[in-house]
Amino acid sequence: MTNIYSDILKSKIENRKLLAILLDPDKVDLDNSAILIEKINQSPATHIFVGGSLVLSNKIDDLILKLQQDCELPIILFPGNPSQISSFADGILFLSLISGRNPDYLIEHHVNAIPILKQTNLEVISTGYILIESGNETAVSRVSQTKPLARNNAEYILQTAQAGEVLGNKLIYLEAGSGADYTVPQKVVTLVSKNIGVPVIVGGGITDLRIIQKMYDAGADLVVIGTAFENNLNFFNTYI
Repeated sequence: MTNIYSDILKSKIENRKLLAILLDPDKVDLDNSAILIEKINQSPATHIFVGGSLVLSNKIDDLILKLQQDCELPIILFPGNPSQISSFADGILFLSLISGRNPDYLIEHHVNAIPILKQTNLEVISTGYILIESGNETAVSRVSQTKPLARNNAEYILQTAQAGEVLGNKLIYLEAGSGADYTVPQKVVTLVSKNIGVPVIVGGGITDLRIIQKMYDAGADLVVIGTAFENNLNFFNTYI
């Protein structure tokens, strides 16, 4: 497996846009995973994210091993807590919820994760995670017990992203949340992408290919699609 972060940086420099499909292990039927993998292989996805705010199943390892059998995309963990770490993945977004002030999601989970990570060969990618108001209470907000940043306060969102970059985060993830009513505002994506040097990920509330393109046009380097693909495995065919 190539160096995941180096490839993301190279893609940013070359203006080559990336797409990740986010899979929640609780919502994947492993008995029918062949269909899922076929649809992923037919899609324009460049990465697979695995995880979620609250994963109750113990199927993360099994899911990743199934994916690796017939899919060559890099598999990156998107963990809500240390229990979601799998040594079978290729990398992990080491998420710090810098939009909130809950110490568990700023540092405590990270401290608890270190003994587990030391036993793996995962590529660890420090990621500043910024939750942005999206019209309803998302799972991220509920589980982390933090409030999202106001969507109309673009300058404060930018300051938060810049603080994350200065702290050493290699990626900034602008998140509306799973099942969001509204996406991250395009003007926020543009403001952040133009004023930080690290790659920008955008996810949440993305329901069709037109919105993905709008996020690319606004400056997103990598867009994440989760719920829409989860609800319709033909998502990438429907809108072509």
